[in-house]
Amino acid sequence: MNIDQTVALPESITITRPDDWHLHLRDDAAMRAVLPHTASRFARAIVMPNLRPPITTTALAVSYRQRILSALPAGMVFDPLMTLYLTDNTRVEEIKLARESGVVYALKYYPAGATTNSDSGVTAIEKCYPVLAAMERYDLPLLVHGEVTGSDVDVFDREAMFIDQILRPLVARFPNLKIVMEHITTQEAVEFVMQAPVTIAATLTPQHLMLNRNAIFNGGVRPHNYCLPILKRESHRRALVAAAISGLPKFFLGTDSAPHAQHTKENDCGCAGMYTAHAGIELYAELFAAEGALSKLEGFASFFGADFYGLPRNTQKITLKRQAWTVPDVYPFGEHTLVPMRARENIQWQLIASQT
Repeated sequence: MNIDQTVALPESITITRPDDWHLHLRDDAAMRAVLPHTASRFARAIVMPNLRPPITTTALAVSYRQRILSALPAGMVFDPLMTLYLTDNTRVEEIKLARESGVVYALKYYPAGATTNSDSGVTAIEKCYPVLAAMERYDLPLLVHGEVTGSDVDVFDREAMFIDQILRPLVARFPNLKIVMEHITTQEAVEFVMQAPVTIAATLTPQHLMLNRNAIFNGGVRPHNYCLPILKRESHRRALVAAAISGLPKFFLGTDSAPHAQHTKENDCGCAGMYTAHAGIELYAELFAAEGALSKLEGFASFFGADFYGLPRNTQKITLKRQAWTVPDVYPFGEHTLVPMRARENIQWQLIASQT
């Protein structure tokens, strides 16, 4: 990060309460453990559907939403925005049900095998064309995990190849379909989104904005810095930062906070994902401050995502203080523990007030 020493940082900032446009909450005891971190910071969140079994129907989404609301600690106000897991067998009729439900806001496209619990994902996007046409008609966005999954493709090239092989043809075929390219990681993705129609947007995570691929191997293999899409080289990180602080409404906050039990990360085949909900707005504040762009944080965190989804902007406020705090080694995670991003390290901004 480039800290501009000529810009005096304020002692605190107050912004409109932000939203998280890409979040994993898991379920049951694990969900109850992590939900307060998000609900204390964000008014709303797009909740990912990759449970076991996945959330493939509106009825399942309604039930999952109720479990989330039932797990909210007393006094917390939080609105989970539900998504459906797109499969080869998703029915066109389900799209109308989803739109009329009032609780489903998008469908998630995981290429089969791309990431955690994606084995039920789409095997060929052509199989989903009738459903995508219905989504275009009913104005339900498509959220994409933008990677191809062929075994012959280098893991660091999967996103760029997805853009050329899948995304460009998809945008041309469905010009009015809203698409969010989630957790982008490359300069190619930034350039694609910038040049694409207004129907195309992207989310940016704290880990991809703050870390490059060296973080996976610093002094040895660092399993808690392993996520998918995988961290890329420094030139790509700088392109992501430029997009985040640009003030362009096509780019907005999505943590992709992905909790995994510590023992499932620290083994011979560790899970992909980084937990960031414990500092889901503070990490972005630290980055924007380091880039001399704190004035751009509110748009990125609080306005652009709501505008893209056609939802009202929040009216509540949060206050962040420039005050270092040390991230714990672990957090409880059901009967297990999880290791958060920046464990045992300092974060320079702290949430001190949230008006809900």
